[in-house]
Order: sequence, then C-alpha cells, then structure tokens
Amino acid sequence: MAINVDSRGRTVEESVVLAMDGTDASLYPYLPYILQDIWQIGASPDLIIQVLRRRLPRKAGFRLLDLGCGKGAVSIPVAAAFDCSCLGIDAVEAFVAEARARAAEHGVDARCRFEVGDIREVIKGLAGFDVIVLGAIGPVFGDYRETLTTLAPCLKPEGLFIVDEGYFHDASSSTHPIIRKKSVILREIEEAGMELVEEAVISEEDLKESDDDIFAKLKNRCLELAAAVPDKKDLFLDYVRRQLEENRVLETEAVCATLVIRRKKPPAEA
Repeated sequence: MAINVDSRGRTVEESVVLAMDGTDASLYPYLPYILQDIWQIGASPDLIIQVLRRRLPRKAGFRLLDLGCGKGAVSIPVAAAFDCSCLGIDAVEAFVAEARARAAEHGVDARCRFEVGDIREVIKGLAGFDVIVLGAIGPVFGDYRETLTTLAPCLKPEGLFIVDEGYFHDASSSTHPIIRKKSVILREIEEAGMELVEEAVISEEDLKESDDDIFAKLKNRCLELAAAVPDKKDLFLDYVRRQLEENRVLETEAVCATLVIRRKKPPAEA
C-alpha cells in the first residue's frame, strides 16, 4: 500500500494507530495480533440498527458506506437486519479478510463488500450512499466541518451520517488530544451546513462492560508480544497503559454516543 498523508501530515499507519488510541506508528503491524480476539471495535451495531429503523422511511434497498470498517462488526449486522447493501473500507488487510469471512459465515456476503484501502483516497470515487458510518475512526479527515464537507459528495441529499463519538460537556475541565467539547462539535456541524438530529448515549454500564472485555483481551495479547519481541516490550506495555487511561477518561469524564447528522433542510421542509 502506498503511504499517503493527510492535511496534518499523518500517514495511513499513523491514522490507524491513532484511531486505536495509540501514539506510535510502529505498533501498526502488530494490531491484527493484538486485536485478534475482538470483533466489535468502536461503534455499537445495535444502536446503529435502532437508528436506521427510526430514521429510514425506506427500510430496504438502501446503501451504507462503512469507513474504517474494521472487521465488519457494523456492516454485517446491518446487512443481516435489513435488505440493503454495505461497502466497508479499511486500511488493515487482516481486518478486511476477517470481515469477508464473517460476512460469509453470517450469510450476507452477497450484500456486503469489503475492500482494503486508504479511505481518504477511496472516497473520491464514491457517491450515492444513503448512510455513511464513521465508527470511532478518529480525525482522519480533520474536524467535523472538514469531515462532513469532504464526505458530503458521497451522500445522497437526504442521507445520514452516523458517527461514534466521545465528547466532554461544556462545563467540563477535562482535556484530551482528540476528545472535545460538545459545543465545538455542534458548531463545526453547523459550519458544514448540517445538523445533529439524534443522539443515542451509551450507558455507563454498557460502556464499562465493553471496555473491560476489550481491555482484558488486548492486554493478554500485548503481554504475549512483550515476551515474544522483548526489544519492543515498552511499545506493547505503553499501549496497555494508554488503553487503561483511555477507558478511564471515557468512563468517568466523557460522554460516549452515536450521533446522527444530516444536511439542514430549508425552513419550509424542516
């Protein structure tokens, strides 16, 4: 795969590691091993299915674009729940291979297509989707204004963006390299000519249960790698520490939610 960089100078590898809460791009080739026991990483497919049932007037035949699809944990359940077609794109070849295998296992491989690629490049040739899912991919395209503006040509005029997001309340004193305050996010959405139409907040109990399960599996694989590749032991142990801290912030300081965004309608239609 060619190494491309975004407007902030991040390579594909750096962007993927950042989305996985890492900071060192040298972790990239080890991610398939570290995450081999985990299917769902990021957005909740159950919440997204609930949103689609509420928001889509036409429950069949829609097209969904899953950017940073990982192992297909969103596209596959959606395809199983609806008569629709899903295209998932991810930069990690091993994740895409597993997504294809799981789609076949679930009997939806005829309606799910998964491709390896840099989503920043692939989206330039895409259009006509009813739904675009951004499941915890980080600021690959920039802030919300940049992201929504960049991806708007891929979406039908009445289409929906569904975004997995963590944010701080405006009164919070917490800081984080990626997590921002809700008012900032809402302003950027508006600057893109769009609006937040629904927000499904993940309960603290569900979030902690998911985080604990993922962390236990991730930690076990990192410890195995630390023993197998001792010269990179610090890399793996630091990733474990960062995951623990990320979980603490998400569970105690941030709000984790699925956001539904669409283009603003003229006043007469709103």
